[in-house]
Order: sequence, then C-alpha cells, then structure tokens
Amino acid sequence: MAIGKLPDADLEGAEESIFSEINVTPLTDIFLVLLIIFMVGSTMAVEKLKEDAKDEKSSGLKVDLPKGAAKEIDPGRASVVVGLTKNGQLLVNGQPIADPDLDTIFQSAFTSNKDTQIVIRADAGVIHGRVVGVMERAKRVGLRRIAIATQGG
Repeated sequence: MAIGKLPDADLEGAEESIFSEINVTPLTDIFLVLLIIFMVGSTMAVEKLKEDAKDEKSSGLKVDLPKGAAKEIDPGRASVVVGLTKNGQLLVNGQPIADPDLDTIFQSAFTSNKDTQIVIRADAGVIHGRVVGVMERAKRVGLRRIAIATQGG
C-alpha cells in the first residue's frame, strides 16, 4: 500500500483513491496551547488590576510613590497612614484633614498605643521639607516608629 492512498477495495480493477483529509490534530494542539497561554495571561492581568484597586482603596487617593524595596514596617501593628499630595493636601487614613489637626491625631494615637507606627505616603513630587516636617511632628509627640511608603521595584 502506498502512503497517502486508501487500501484497495475487494473489487479487482477498481482505481486507487487518494486520501485527501486534512490532519487537524497539530492545529488543535496549537490552539489549545494558545488558549492556555491567554487564560494564564488574563488571570495575571486581572490579579494585577485587583491589587492596584486594593492599593487605591486603602489610601483613598492615588499617590505617585517613589521607588524602593525595603520592607521594615509591621503590618500587624497599629498604624496611622499620613498622605501628602503634590497640591498640598493632607490626608490621615484616607480622610482629608486640616494641617493643625495632625498634631491632635498624633497625640491621640500615642495616648492609645505608644508603639503606633506612622506611615507617610507622600507623592514623588512633594517637597522633602514637608515630609520631614510631618516626621518631626510625630517625633515631638513621642511616636518613634515612622516609615515612608514606597512603590516596590
């Protein structure tokens, strides 16, 4: 029997017919691999979007953080998150506050727990002196655990 030919029928003298079907197995394999790649890629993209949305919800404001990789804060410890934006807005735990009220918030945090940590989430464009000023105000009250939030990378 020749390759690509159907076996001869029992009838003698019948012409040999050509095997003309397309083999779709390799094509199906390629499509299945592509489907798996797209499923994994879309799952990773959705997880990244969820993480970004969670970060924005936790602070109430999108802040362009500077890059950094050190991780020194204790996530289980009581904390006060202070946000500073480029346009001068001051936020505590996602809520806008007036600048003079910050000392009162630091004092009450120190009174309730002396080990409260202060996390400063400052925009990359915020003046350095403003960040240092917030740090000094926290130290003046007695809070010693101060961290500056950075964007991993």
